[in-house]
This record gives sequence, structure tokens and C-alpha cells, in this order.
Amino acid sequence: MLVLLPPSEGKAAGGSGAPLEPQALSLPGLAEARAAVLEELVELCAGDELKAREVLGLSEGLRGEVAKNAGLRSAVARPAGEIYTGVLYDALDLAGLPAPARAAAERSLMVFSGLWGAVRVTDRIPSYRCSMGVKLPGLGALGAYWREPMAAVMPEAAGEGLVLDLRSSAYASAWKPKGEVAGRTATVRVLHSQIVDGVEKRSVVSHFNKATKGRLVRELLLAGAAPQGPAELVTALRDLGYTVEAEAPAKPAKAWSLDVVVTQIH
Repeated sequence: MLVLLPPSEGKAAGGSGAPLEPQALSLPGLAEARAAVLEELVELCAGDELKAREVLGLSEGLRGEVAKNAGLRSAVARPAGEIYTGVLYDALDLAGLPAPARAAAERSLMVFSGLWGAVRVTDRIPSYRCSMGVKLPGLGALGAYWREPMAAVMPEAAGEGLVLDLRSSAYASAWKPKGEVAGRTATVRVLHSQIVDGVEKRSVVSHFNKATKGRLVRELLLAGAAPQGPAELVTALRDLGYTVEAEAPAKPAKAWSLDVVVTQIH
């Protein structure tokens, strides 16, 4: 099983250790593309701060992120699983997983990134600020920029089992599974169900959506679940107590869409 995750806007800073070693990152086929994004991002942030903030969509209160980006090459690097924070990662709680589940997470989790393309949770990276929605002056929109290099490496990275796609739309734009890989891919949407005036209403709540996805992955890892395809994933989630609505796509080379329906927000 390969689980595709979005990154978090907030990232842990500080700590001690060696700086980034780009050649040590997973998916070495992305090395050239990563180097180009890193070079432009560092150059941008080492120059005009106002321009960098405008390009990155940063407020005055986040001006420190510009200086942080300018120093990426010498900054402390830590495992990506420690760098990414926020709602989804708090719920996933990688550090709190027992050894077998942690090992499974290290094999199966992949985080998409505007700067790195995609990394494993064990890859050592510095804290940075560069979302997939950024449009760099030289390289253009990162979602479009990453499509070609990601298309070259992701089919092999996907292996032969289930691809569980939990990315947000901005990060999903960088790679869309196709062909045989798409047929064993499942995307998940979390819906909050509530009764209003006797009628069921469903809605997507961003914060809760992220938290539920984090818990969902954590519970699959703790259960030692290893679904080989979307249908097996539906069974595994229902066995864990989730209400899942799913329908096989009409065509075999299309991804499954799963709705996880919840009645409580927490």
C-alpha cells in the first residue's frame, strides 16, 4: 500500500543535525527538478523580501519564512515525518506508533511537496515554506511544473498494490494516476452528516477532514491492514468501524472514490 499525503503549511523548526543532502532523498529521479526549484526558491528569498512574500503568498506576520527559505541549504534537516505538523499529522502521530506500525508507515507513506515533489517520511529535509500553489517567476506554477517529473517516477513508486490518495486538490494536480495504477487507486472524501429539520445534510469540513484522514491512516497502520486494492480497503475501513460509501468505477482504469461519512466532529 502506498499512501499519498499532502504536506502541512506549518512545519517544525529548530533541532540539531546535519543540513540537507539532496542526493540522499527518495525518488532520485526527481533530483534535477528538485535542484531547480530549490535554487530558484533560495535565490528569490535571498533577494527582495516583499517580492518573495508576494510570490509565496505570505503575510507580514510570516516574513520570517522568507529568511528561512533563503538559508535552506545550510539549515538543519530532520526526517519529514518530524518536520510536517498540523491537524492531519497530529492525528496520525507517527512518533507514537509502536515499532511494527511505524515501520509500515516508513514503507508506505509519501508526502507531496511544492519544493521536493514528494518525499518519504524518513527523508531528511529542512523546514521550508513553498506550497504547490506557488508560481515561481522562472519555473511557473509548481503544480504544472511537477507533472512531467512525477509522471516519470510515480508508477514505479506505486508498486503493485493499493494507492490510497489523501492529497488535497492542489497536490493532486502534480500527479494523477493513470491506466493500471489508476484502477487500484482510491481517493477519500470525509463528509460530516447531520440531521437538520429532519433532513440529512452533508458537508466537507476542512479541519475535521484532515483530522479524520490522519486517524484513518493511523488505524490502518495499527491494525496491520494491507489491502491490495480499493475494494479490500473498503472492507478494512468498515472493519475498523468507519461508515464508507463506495462504488466501483464504470471503467477499469479509473480511480475509486470513497466517501467516509461521520456524524461527530472532533
